Amino acid sequence: MARHHVTATINGDETEVLCDTTQTLLDVLRDELDMTGTKEGCATGDCGACSVIVDGVLVCSCLMLGLEADGKTVETIEGMASGDELHPLQQKFIDHVALQCGICTPGLLIASKALLDENPDPTEEEIRYGLAGNLCRCTGYHKVVEAVQDAAREMRAGAK
Repeated sequence: MARHHVTATINGDETEVLCDTTQTLLDVLRDELDMTGTKEGCATGDCGACSVIVDGVLVCSCLMLGLEADGKTVETIEGMASGDELHPLQQKFIDHVALQCGICTPGLLIASKALLDENPDPTEEEIRYGLAGNLCRCTGYHKVVEAVQDAAREMRAGAK
């Protein structure tokens, strides 16, 4: 099978990779670039475990071909922290114990980041709507919503 050259900015770094026409962005991230933080849950776009941000839009990387990332900017869970300093959302997920088994956590964090990038002061309803595409079998979502609300408050205070 022919492999194609793809250049994308991933987590701020220009990245080049060879991928075939059938590889999803999820497969390219995990198998070609060893970025295993993004998880495969369903491979049908229903669970959100594979969520990434592409050119500012939240997408399920299991539904996007790797070739489609050519020339795009991709943000993954690996890019959320700054060195050893966790992103406020990551810290608040820990503080609020908003994670359990961890399969959904990267997708929930990326979806939360996409939401707060667009709306830094969401209501509880807006948070629940923004995370509706991310399924978790371990939590009741209440702690996740609290963590996002707390992170949003902290991020707004820090922006002033």
